[in-house]
Amino acid sequence: MEIKANDYQPNEILRFMRQATELTQKEFAKNINKSEHWCQSNELGRSNYYFKDLLVIAKKYNFDILIKKK
Repeated sequence: MEIKANDYQPNEILRFMRQATELTQKEFAKNINKSEHWCQSNELGRSNYYFKDLLVIAKKYNFDILIKKK
């Protein structure tokens, strides 16, 4: 799956990544040392995760993060 980040909100990107792992919010959060509440809040857009969290997720689940110059 390829996601163009500019087309989505951060909460949507996190949800796409979790769904790609086929894990529940609880399982996903536990695997990255976060709480289920953290996952819920971020997926609902109530909280914003840090880029370092995105890097942890990418490393854990072998996602590539590509940064391209326009």
